[in-house]
Amino acid sequence: QVQLVESGGGSVQAGGSLKLSCAGPRRIFGSCGFGWYRQAPGKEREFVSTIDTGDTRYSPSVKGRFTISQVNAEATLYLQMDNLKSEDTAVYYCAACRTSGGFQYWGQGTQVTISS
Repeated sequence: QVQLVESGGGSVQAGGSLKLSCAGPRRIFGSCGFGWYRQAPGKEREFVSTIDTGDTRYSPSVKGRFTISQVNAEATLYLQMDNLKSEDTAVYYCAACRTSGGFQYWGQGTQVTISS
């Protein structure tokens, strides 16, 4: 079983920054792709960003403002979020080890709230 633990969520004003972290077992870093997703109140979970063998992808809504990265030595996935907007308010989830059926493992989520 793989446990992913997110941290770094919180409340900030629009225009501010937050950095989310997702810690997991060292054995999956270097062998798995990772992603960040979010779910706003009353909406479905949506794609934010993925990273796989160095290749990064972003939703158009966050491209240029968010940066995904991973530090294998720390066994941690990051999401740097800058110039935050009220529409970024959501619970953010990290995911690991993508297969043809989607990501195998998910974290518990961390709340991000942006006030205007």
